[in-house]
Amino acid sequence: MTTRLVTTSQAAEILGVKPNTLEGWRIRGEGPSFRKIGRLVKYVESDLIAYISRQTRHSTSQEETS
Repeated sequence: MTTRLVTTSQAAEILGVKPNTLEGWRIRGEGPSFRKIGRLVKYVESDLIAYISRQTRHSTSQEETS
C-alpha cells in the first residue's frame, strides 16, 4: 500500500476547512495527526479519512470523543 502525503492546503480541502484552521489545530494538539519532514508539514491521506470517520455524531449535544 502506498502512503500518500498531502500538503496543508490539500488536507484543508479534503476536510473542508481553511489551512489556518489546521495550523491552529496543530498548535493546540487537535485535529488529524500530521508529519514533520524537516520544516515541512505533511498529512497522510488515510489519516485524514480516519479523522473524518471519527467525527461521526448522532446528536448536536453529543460530546466529542477522542
